[in-house]
Amino acid sequence: MTLCYQYASQTQLKRWARLNDSKARHAEGIFLAEGVKVVEELLASNCQTEAILVLPEKIKYWERLVDKADCNIHVYSITGSQWKKLSQDKEPEGIMAVVQIRPEPDLAYALSSSPKNILILHEINNPGNIGALMRSAHWFSFDNIILSTDSADYTNPKVVRASMGSLFHLTVVSNVNLIAALPQIKKAYRLVGSDVHKGELPHPMKEKVALLLGSESNGLPEHLLALTDERWCIAGNAQADSLSLPQAATIMMYECVKK
Repeated sequence: MTLCYQYASQTQLKRWARLNDSKARHAEGIFLAEGVKVVEELLASNCQTEAILVLPEKIKYWERLVDKADCNIHVYSITGSQWKKLSQDKEPEGIMAVVQIRPEPDLAYALSSSPKNILILHEINNPGNIGALMRSAHWFSFDNIILSTDSADYTNPKVVRASMGSLFHLTVVSNVNLIAALPQIKKAYRLVGSDVHKGELPHPMKEKVALLLGSESNGLPEHLLALTDERWCIAGNAQADSLSLPQAATIMMYECVKK
């Protein structure tokens, strides 16, 4: 295949450069997804790709992906200096996509339309942690992600990169008031909360599970833990400070679905 590039206009470049800002992303309805694996997962999903941006000198990394992409997706050649204004990577692989933000479903619809377990995140402000949690959730088929108010924006480039493209295979509902939502969730799911101080050991579950996690620094507040059906606590070495949030979440998801 002979690749046919287009060259981006200054208007397009300025529009894409603004996508480092959350308000701009949601106003435009698009965000950037960078890296070979991330774009590969995007193209394998049902998300809409508005454009693909490439560094010609990095063709060995991305050529096969562009070969397989829908011929209706515009491919733009970007210079090195232009790329630096858009990229998050110190060592770029030379490919990123402009992705349309999917309309978020109503929470009630998201809960009723999926037979899978769900992951609920309370005030997770670290975008890298959210991305890592999405990657584990995708692996263990926790296909719905609920983000509370005051959580990081899931279209943040660091979330997208850390998720390694898993974001594109998940249903995300954001800015959810958990005090109002958790009683509704408990009607259809067994609500399990993570507690770093006390609780049962993680274990296999026969029911559909809603796993509730708090931030790495603060954990879950007592008023949310009081609403759970079970509290889980991971036993470990008392000399260690703690597990990271993505590590703890992965252990709990694994135990939850283990046969």
